[in-house]
Amino acid sequence: MYRSLDATKIVETCQVARDEIGGRFPGSSLSKVAEEIYGVSSHAAELSSWLAKPHLPLRAFAGLGITAVLFVILGVALNVKLQLTITSITEFLQGSEAAINEVVFLGIAIFFFFSLETRLKRRRALEAIHVLRSMAHIIDMHQLTKDPERLVGPLPPEAPTVRRPQNPAELIRYLDYCSDLLALLSKIAALYVQNFNDPVTLSAVNEVENLTNGLSRKIWQKIMIFDRILAPGIASVQAR
Repeated sequence: MYRSLDATKIVETCQVARDEIGGRFPGSSLSKVAEEIYGVSSHAAELSSWLAKPHLPLRAFAGLGITAVLFVILGVALNVKLQLTITSITEFLQGSEAAINEVVFLGIAIFFFFSLETRLKRRRALEAIHVLRSMAHIIDMHQLTKDPERLVGPLPPEAPTVRRPQNPAELIRYLDYCSDLLALLSKIAALYVQNFNDPVTLSAVNEVENLTNGLSRKIWQKIMIFDRILAPGIASVQAR
């Protein structure tokens, strides 16, 4: 029961994150990113289901192509009369090279039809994973401006309809949300290979997971700095 990711639960978690971020920071860019991630998660659930199912029309086309290649091989084999009259080593090598070339070309043709479905699914999965990679960098751009200087310096002016972090606690919570969104992107990426065993796609998903983990570590390092800055103030308040 708990050995595979549930796409429905991931979509629901993305929805909860979207609503929570939108409620805490309405109109902010991060809330819009959360909205996009919710949409991407819904698309990922559909694409993951599509990747898991066999593409019957494409398999039928590939089967016809492979059958046609085999018929060509059979027809050539039945109509060619072999004459084992080799007068020199040069003729033997030339004949062997021609036979090897024909076998290679036929093998490439069979492999092309055999891997047609996998390549189509891989292309769609890689396009979706590229979107996740771009969104991870967008989240990183949002946390870059949330640095310790905002705790001691004046806050920049903002539009009246935009709600941005106003105090240290909200800055930390904002960074928590960034880390949560990165984790969700990692889980969405894992959906694409859960039922699609393709090494190329798996490698791309691992790259996204490494990227989100690295960006999340940067965020938590910043949160630790915030905690150190806030610790003296909290200690003085408790002493009073």
